This record gives sequence, C-alpha cells and structure tokens, in this order.
Amino acid sequence: METSALKELLEKIYNRSIEPDQAMELLKDLPFEDMGFAQVDHHRTLRQGFPEVVYCEGKTVDQVVAVVDSLRKRNHGVLATRAEPHVYEAVKLIDDRAEYNPIGRTVTIKTVEKKPTEGMVLILTAGTSDIPVAEEALSTADLLGSAVETLYDVGVAGIHRLLGRREVLNRARVIIVVAGMDGALASVVGGMVDKPVVAVPTSVGYGASFDGVAALLTMLNSCAAGVAVVNIDNGFGAGCMAHMINILGEKE
Repeated sequence: METSALKELLEKIYNRSIEPDQAMELLKDLPFEDMGFAQVDHHRTLRQGFPEVVYCEGKTVDQVVAVVDSLRKRNHGVLATRAEPHVYEAVKLIDDRAEYNPIGRTVTIKTVEKKPTEGMVLILTAGTSDIPVAEEALSTADLLGSAVETLYDVGVAGIHRLLGRREVLNRARVIIVVAGMDGALASVVGGMVDKPVVAVPTSVGYGASFDGVAALLTMLNSCAAGVAVVNIDNGFGAGCMAHMINILGEKE
C-alpha cells in the first residue's frame, strides 16, 4: 500500500466512513503477507520509499505472478527483474498495465503516475554489450520516479565520444557508469564531474576479466573521489542507489 493510500485509509477509519470489517480486510496483510513460499513485505514502501522488488530467477512463473498480484492489489508499483518473455506474458494476463523491457529483462507496473524528479539520473555505458545492465538500472530508477537519460557506448577506447558530451554530464544530479572489461570508465567520469558516481561492473569481457571481477576491482580501487560501487551486473542496485541520492536534492 502506497503511503498516500495508507493515509487515506487511516483518515476513513478516524472519520468512521469505512466499516471496521472493511478496514480489517485492508490491513490484515500488513506488515507482510505469508504466502508459504514467500513473505511479501507490504511495509517496505513506508520504510524505504519504494516497494519490494521481485527477482524472477529461481522462481516459478506461478510464484512470480502470485507475488506481483499481491503487490499490485495493494497499489504498490511493481518491478520484476531478470524476467524472461514468458514471465512477462503471464503477468500481462493479470494486469494489462504491465510493460516489458526486453533488453533489461524487467517487468514494470506503474500503479500510480509520479511526476518525474527535477534532478536527472544519467546512465552511461562503456560499450553496447553493457546496455542490458544499464537498462535494468533505467527501469528501476524510472519506476521509482527519477527522470533518467542515457548515453551508451562511450568507453575509454574512444574517450572523445564522452568528452564531446560534457553538457549532459553537467546536467545530471547522479551518474551511473556501467562498464565491463577493465572498468576504467567509472574513474574517468569520477574525475570529470562534481556529483556522485554509482559504478556498476559487468561480466562483459574476455577470460582475464573473470566474469566482471576485474572491472569490480578496478572500480573499487578508483583514485577518483565520489565513486561508489555496487555488485557485478547489479543494475537494480545502482538504479535504487541513484534514485535515493537524486531525491535528496528534491527535498532541499
């Protein structure tokens, strides 16, 4: 249940404009719903500002659909990550608002239209192969309400592609840098801007990249100040972190 919806319900209870049985029905699954295979956290929006996210890998289609259904019925925005097309088709059957990002493999349901933030999250990738992780970050930050722009394939092998786009770098409030191979782009960007950089190492690269460990270590060892690092291929985590930083500026 979104914060605004909960406030409205409490006002109805206080004003006695809703029957006690109706109120109990709406509140009975707070703070979580026991589904046997999952404990769906319906208070996460109140605690963190965004609802529980459904990680689809390792779950059956029926399990994903059941959790999504539980969330959407309580007016939570829905984000399902690592979702294959057949999972999206199943979710679409229960809610035709569902949208699928086939590159980022995300399913989203916007139950409440949010005005985009004034601050912008900019997502960069070193190469085209890094775009799937970037698109997961994009779906996440967008669903949470951040204005998002992208700038793809601007890695250090052709640094002039990035240097020619200083204007968009300067407009961003937070920058997500997604890179595999040597992961050097995050340090370069961190040294160019006066804003936080969320670095995402990807598993893109040849053998000595060790499925993203090389990029991870490079980013962790960045000499540029203001660079924070999430786990390998964790576009979702980067999108959440960037959004949470971004909305701090909205509250000033």
